Amino acid sequence: MAAFFSIAALPVAQLPIEGLGVFAQEEEEKKYKNVETRKRESVGKTCSSALDKVIGEKGPVFLAQAAEDAASQAESLNKKMKEDIQNAKTKDEKALFEAQYKELKVSQVTIDKYMKDAGRFWKDGERALLNIDRKEKTCSSDYEKIQVWNYLAYTYYSLDDFKKAIVYYEYIVNSPGEDDAFRLDTRRTLAQFYAQQERYLEAITQYEIWEAQAFSVGASDRLMMAQLYNVLEKKDQALEMTKIGIADAELKGEVPKEGFWQIQFPIYYDRSEFKKVGEILEKLVEHYPKWSYWKQLGGMYGMQERDLDQLVAYEVVYLNGELKSESDIKNIAGFYQGADVPYRAAKIIEAGIKDEILEETSDNYKLLADSWYQAYELRSALQSYEKASKLSDSGEIQFRIASIYLDLGEDKNAYRASLLAEKKGAGKHKAANYNKMGMALTNMYCFKDAVKAFNNAVKHSKDRKSQRSPKQWIKYASFEDDRYRKLRNAGAKVKSCGKA
Repeated sequence: MAAFFSIAALPVAQLPIEGLGVFAQEEEEKKYKNVETRKRESVGKTCSSALDKVIGEKGPVFLAQAAEDAASQAESLNKKMKEDIQNAKTKDEKALFEAQYKELKVSQVTIDKYMKDAGRFWKDGERALLNIDRKEKTCSSDYEKIQVWNYLAYTYYSLDDFKKAIVYYEYIVNSPGEDDAFRLDTRRTLAQFYAQQERYLEAITQYEIWEAQAFSVGASDRLMMAQLYNVLEKKDQALEMTKIGIADAELKGEVPKEGFWQIQFPIYYDRSEFKKVGEILEKLVEHYPKWSYWKQLGGMYGMQERDLDQLVAYEVVYLNGELKSESDIKNIAGFYQGADVPYRAAKIIEAGIKDEILEETSDNYKLLADSWYQAYELRSALQSYEKASKLSDSGEIQFRIASIYLDLGEDKNAYRASLLAEKKGAGKHKAANYNKMGMALTNMYCFKDAVKAFNNAVKHSKDRKSQRSPKQWIKYASFEDDRYRKLRNAGAKVKSCGKA
């Protein structure tokens, strides 16, 4: 959870200008309520001289920052020159940039040396500042002590030792006297450090003290406070803070921070306020369009039975190639099936198999075939059922194949498919399969065989209603068999059974 929080710009990241006056200066515009502008305090000569040796131009703190700046500038220069090479429009321009890069680039060895030097200088600064802090007579006033603690906190921050930095920030906020602007700034910084160390209750406590006095609270701080309330399970306070943050931004004509809505979304979802969740997701896809938000929005529309909106949301994601899992493809295909657009469902499933998102399994080819069949694309359905059949021993698939061949007027193929379905076991379609077999045989003038098939259909029908169709076909096939027999006996040339 700690990674959720980040430390904002700190009010200690400056070196003093003209001695030690920088931290004694107050901003002309008041930032805090009920905080009187104090008279400028100063650091005594003894303390000033001691600190100047640490933070002055020849001091280790100054040198540490200079080394870090050199490393940062070198990395930026290298990055800029590489970008120039990549973005070159002509070969000559690229050659020029490559020559410049070769001549001006700073080696990683040099950059690493800068950072190593910086670390050494920071440690030197730490030792010097601790020595000043231990000598009570060097920096003896409350104000002077605060300056030393402030530099120590910043030094430990620069050394990535957040626990020790916190100790010295705590010294500052707990020192004698009323909160002034600098101490309130430090409370805000301390709150951020507490959050980074997962000391959430202490973090929000410092933030609340700071916020109560601040004339203006920025969006980043409100978001941090909302996050802290949320982690501490203070959901109402978290929501209230996000609402204020969103309202402040909208009043200024700005887009609210994404994090405000990210906090609201799960809270309202857990409270089953799905309409509100949908409204939040609509804001997110408008201002921070991510495919994950579109998918979640589609889900919310589904829960509200807004089927068309759900379909549109998923289609937006699909068209941008962001539905990349088997379940995603099957879901959107299912939405189109539910919307009576099976052709679109079939095209999506077909593409999913081609793109290897869907595996080439019997079930997936059957799903594709079912969609083609519902779209009356019989040849495509037949092709897909045939592929499914090769990957399965299911008689049900063969029954589907027999049905399509019969619809296409290919009676011999229909008969053969129904025989294979009978052999594999057509399951719940056993009676229907015999019925299809009988129809194919009737169309091929194999009336006696057809009657046998229809009798099997009657035998395996589950109720009288199901028996009605095969019984009617039995009457018809028997009548035709008798009629054709009489015609042959009379010397007429009539078609005979063509199943062979």
